[in-house]
Amino acid sequence: MIDLGRHEKEKYFLTAQGKKETFPSLFDPHTLELSVVVPSYNEEQRLPVMMEETMEYLEKRQKQNPSFSYEVIVVDDGSKDKTTEVAMGYTEKYGDDKVRVLTLVRNRGKGGAVRMGTLSSRGRLILMADADGATKFEDIEKVEAALKDLSPKPDNMAIACGSRAHLEEESVAKRSMFRTFLMYGFHFLVWFFCVRGIRDTQCGFKLFTREAALKTFCSLHVERWAFDVELLYIAQCFKIPIAEVAVNWTEIEGSKLVPFWSWLQMGRDLVFIRLRYVTGAWRLESPRKTQ
Repeated sequence: MIDLGRHEKEKYFLTAQGKKETFPSLFDPHTLELSVVVPSYNEEQRLPVMMEETMEYLEKRQKQNPSFSYEVIVVDDGSKDKTTEVAMGYTEKYGDDKVRVLTLVRNRGKGGAVRMGTLSSRGRLILMADADGATKFEDIEKVEAALKDLSPKPDNMAIACGSRAHLEEESVAKRSMFRTFLMYGFHFLVWFFCVRGIRDTQCGFKLFTREAALKTFCSLHVERWAFDVELLYIAQCFKIPIAEVAVNWTEIEGSKLVPFWSWLQMGRDLVFIRLRYVTGAWRLESPRKTQ
């Protein structure tokens, strides 16, 4: 059984006035149009650029359409730098109804951070977006359109994934032969063991309906780099429709991925994901509320 519980300190966020308030739950009905979940580990340098772009877009959209409501949840994944302090600066600037900071007491990994933020969200739609700002935030309109076009949506469940697959030919030209081999090897393992029909499982720009997020994240086991693959594997097992749409993406310095060892770890995780589901060691879970 998957543990969806959290440390006592992770149940609260600080308001702009410094008071503790309890995070809501994904199990509750939505009260906003959009939640943006930003997993962040030692991101005090890169986070401000992403947040400035994101907040500028969201504020402009809200001015154009006053009925549009949103929140940004920055999840500090046990950082050793001032990620929380930097993120809290945006809470103070825009208010805690628009920007909230969830500080994890220990490093869970990107997948664990995204899940914790998602479980604390209020949006009808939930966007996962990387803290490096590699994807142009305005491309949310592309993934929203792709999500809307998916039909039918069983129980209102659907996912739209940003994709860099259209940039693959250019990236191959810039990469070493070894890194290109690792990339294609990883793509083959994803296709062979877990997910078919999605060319880029790893782009950190994915949009979920609230119902799809609840269904998939409650079954997620992998908390580190390969979590995207398990998430999409779960979605395909539940027959949740998935769209893939090209987005503008730029490689940003400061990646936490160590090329050889990270690819090796992800490859190992892919094999384990498949084996554990096939053997019954892991099972697809029904959403259940925890404290």
